[in-house]
Amino acid sequence: MEYFLGAYKKYADFTGRARRQEFWMFVLFYIIVGIVLGIIDGILGMRILGGLFWLGSLIPALAIGARRLHDTGRSGWWQLLYIIPLIGLIIMIVFLVQDSQPDNEYGPNPKAV
Repeated sequence: MEYFLGAYKKYADFTGRARRQEFWMFVLFYIIVGIVLGIIDGILGMRILGGLFWLGSLIPALAIGARRLHDTGRSGWWQLLYIIPLIGLIIMIVFLVQDSQPDNEYGPNPKAV
């Protein structure tokens, strides 16, 4: 839960780096909360909770994605690959699972800190 809340504490911080664990734990909690809210929305018969959650989580998700890409030595603009159906998603997954690079232009290696 610390990683999920940590992404919200850095709500629109697109600078710095994020380790793999921080990114993937955020994704895990994002999916779990989305499923729970989807079930609640289904029971209530409206889609307001899931929509509000998605809207409120869009900027933190983009920010942590950019920080994760910075950790692999890439710009956050690579997230535009998500626009390309399927192939963009596959390329992004490959980028996001790569190990941290040594100190780079985006800051020191978070594993060393």
